[in-house]
Formats: sequence, structure tokens, C-alpha cells
Amino acid sequence: MKPILIDFPYEFETERLHIRYPLPGDGTAVHQAIQSSIEELKPWMPFAQSEQKLDDVEANIRESHADFLKRTDLRLLLFNKNSGSLIGSSGLHRIDWTLRKFEIGYWIDSRYSGEGFMSEAVRGISDFAFDHLEAKRVEIRCNKDNFRSRKVAERVNFDLEAILRNDSLSINGGELIDTCVYAKITK
Repeated sequence: MKPILIDFPYEFETERLHIRYPLPGDGTAVHQAIQSSIEELKPWMPFAQSEQKLDDVEANIRESHADFLKRTDLRLLLFNKNSGSLIGSSGLHRIDWTLRKFEIGYWIDSRYSGEGFMSEAVRGISDFAFDHLEAKRVEIRCNKDNFRSRKVAERVNFDLEAILRNDSLSINGGELIDTCVYAKITK
């Protein structure tokens, strides 16, 4: 089956979160979240290495919207159900539809970190992948030194399968880094 023909929900909820695909116009909220969190994002996220202009973020949101519809990448935005505030971005990336393998990536607006939102989101997104996308494997990959991302993976019971030594270059390209590979497989 062609991935573009696969029907599944574009949004779902967890206890405290409304999780949905990006829509045109979401760029303003995403831009504000990036700006309030830029110092925390810089060590880990490639997009945080240069100034994020509102037009660039909105263009990225629209590209993410199109990618979601084409099923090439499933970016998801995380909103607090009570306030409606955007609290972060996540999604299912590096998709292999033949194997039904996905990788969860994530970042949170620093104003909401430490409240368990990202663990809740990752749990909900991995459940969504298994329940609606028939995932056989869901991974979380992160820099070995990114202890906060590692804690999220561990909190939601992903197994640390490997630490890939000298796996990639650091964000600034200056040094080799080790990558942790966490995974969950079909229930």
C-alpha cells in the first residue's frame, strides 16, 4: 500500500495534551516557543543554531503540514488542553512504512519543562504509532550527553538498546558524539 493512502487521525489527546498535526498559521506560536527556549535548544537542535525568523518558522510549519499529508514525516504539535498554549513539538520521523518503523523526536518550550508534559506526549505518540499506524518498532535517538532526553525515554519505558560510539558530529560540527538508541517494539 502507498503510504499516502493510509488513513489515520490527525489529532488525539492524552490526559493533559491535545496533540495534532501542524496547520498553516501555527508558526507564530512555534516561533514564540523557540524564542523562549533558544538557549536550552542550542546544544541539541540544528534549527536553533541560527536566528529563527517568524517567516522561516511559518514556512517550516507549512512544509511540515504538507509532509504530514504526504506521509513522509509526521510532525506533531503539543498543546496544553486547559490553556490551549503550545508547549512543544514532537512527531514521528525517519519513517520506514515497509517495516512500520518510526523515530520520535521532541523538544519542549522551556516554560513547561519539568512538569511531565514531554513524557506524557511521548507515551501518547508511541501508543498512537502502535495503535493507529501498526508500528513494529519506535525509536528515540539522542546525544549521549542529553540527559533530559534520555530521562524522557527511560520514564516511558523505552529500552536502551545501544550507545553508538562516534556516531555523528556535534551540533557545531566540532566533535564526534555518541548516540543513545532507545526502542519499543510491537506489544
